[in-house]
Amino acid sequence: MRNLGELDLNLLVVFKYLMQERSVAGAAKKLCVTPSAVSKSLAKLREWFDDPLFVRVRQGLQPTNLSLTLEEELKVWFQLTDSITSLNSEAIPDGARFTLVMESPFYISFLSDLPMTIYQKYPNSVVRMLGWDHHALNDIVNGDADLGFCARETHGRSQAKVNRLPYYIDHEVLFTDRPVVFLRKDHPLLEQKWSLENFLACPQISMVWEANDTWALDSLLEDEGLKREVPIMVSSFEQALHIASQSSHKLIAVAPSYCGGYASRHHGNLIAMPLPLPEKLYAQLEIAFILLWHKRHNQDAKVMWLRNEIRRLYNDESPR
Repeated sequence: MRNLGELDLNLLVVFKYLMQERSVAGAAKKLCVTPSAVSKSLAKLREWFDDPLFVRVRQGLQPTNLSLTLEEELKVWFQLTDSITSLNSEAIPDGARFTLVMESPFYISFLSDLPMTIYQKYPNSVVRMLGWDHHALNDIVNGDADLGFCARETHGRSQAKVNRLPYYIDHEVLFTDRPVVFLRKDHPLLEQKWSLENFLACPQISMVWEANDTWALDSLLEDEGLKREVPIMVSSFEQALHIASQSSHKLIAVAPSYCGGYASRHHGNLIAMPLPLPEKLYAQLEIAFILLWHKRHNQDAKVMWLRNEIRRLYNDESPR
């Protein structure tokens, strides 16, 4: 058996980025070294483990079964080393990189000043504001994003509940909300009784949320033996509201009520109505909007500062 003391642990860091990037060039870019240096490290890893670890395919490097097993076994070790690295992080270094992944239009509605706030405080920094998608949680886990903002559902059958987050992800609830119906002020639905039957008879625009075509509302309706008619699916609430505001059709949109501020500024012909559901059912659609980050950043100065600034900006902008 090989002696672990003979293994250069820096090689495991190279392995980590090879698994993430699936290419020597990509790993080299992340490590700020030459591809040649990564290739030499990979050769040492292959010798140590007596396994090719990666095989070249058309799409890049494909990990072997041993590599996949190693990746899983090393997760805790990488978390520990990242945590140790962050212990001496009382100050945010000059030239720091700030990467946030956030659901829209929350960012537009409440945090539009955040990039300039960061830039003015840290003028040599680089700020990246990215939209939340189904890759965002992995970006936080892998260290490619510092902080995220997203919605978590409370419906019993939802896969997107707060308690389903990985144990190594921490969070705080910024606010809670409920979905509402957005439709034009002259929409014919408003001339009818505001009922679940009439709501379901109206074609709807829905959002593909974290790669899912359905969400808690659809699960709740299914439990009641009902279903929405959804001929159009889009990738953001802004798109859904834009389509709902057009006068050439009768489609309506369902979105969190906080989107009402965005709608009033950009689509003045839209109004918001509560979903026509009994309170017992409506309460199951409660949404928690959360900030989330990796546990290794609990004492990280940059993440703590970002959380404080986001709270401040949200409290300044949110309606009382």
